[in-house]
Amino acid sequence: MLKADPAAVRSALQTCLSDLHTAAHLSRGRLLVVGASTSEIAGERIGTATSGELGRVVVETVLDFCASTGCDAAFQCCEHLNRALVVSRGLAAQKGWREVSAVPVMGAGGAVAAHAFFALPNACLVERIEADAGIDIGDTLIGMHLKPVAVPVRGTLTQVGAAHVVMARTRPPLIGGSRAVYDPEEAKRRLGLQ
Repeated sequence: MLKADPAAVRSALQTCLSDLHTAAHLSRGRLLVVGASTSEIAGERIGTATSGELGRVVVETVLDFCASTGCDAAFQCCEHLNRALVVSRGLAAQKGWREVSAVPVMGAGGAVAAHAFFALPNACLVERIEADAGIDIGDTLIGMHLKPVAVPVRGTLTQVGAAHVVMARTRPPLIGGSRAVYDPEEAKRRLGLQ
């Protein structure tokens, strides 16, 4: 018996993704990493109550979001597949990511990754990426797949179903010390261009 309402999960995830989009400005050429435990969404311990239906809802909702914003998505597998990621083979080739061999299933990879594998065009698994932003539903530990420097995003919701949600955007590292300028308008002012 499903303990989480799929419609409520979809709605909460849409809200989270909208909040993340506001903070991270996801658009064409940007990459979103998604980690999700359907067990946690359903109110159970990670890996103990995998739900194909919730996995499908998460993947459909994320792919709808990507279609509307133009960004790409990578879906993280569980630890049994070393947190490899499901992406389209075309994106993997474009980015030069190293492909690994496996097909995620509910018992090894997780319901979200398994559904993503068959929802993405010509999907494959890759070993690692550096995403521009991420959403972690159920404490699946996506941090290893974010670009440095990760910045927490506080959305209006902290849960999808019963799962804890953590979101992040990234920014380029600041370099140069105390004399460095990071704001283009300040740099123009100092050059007398304003």
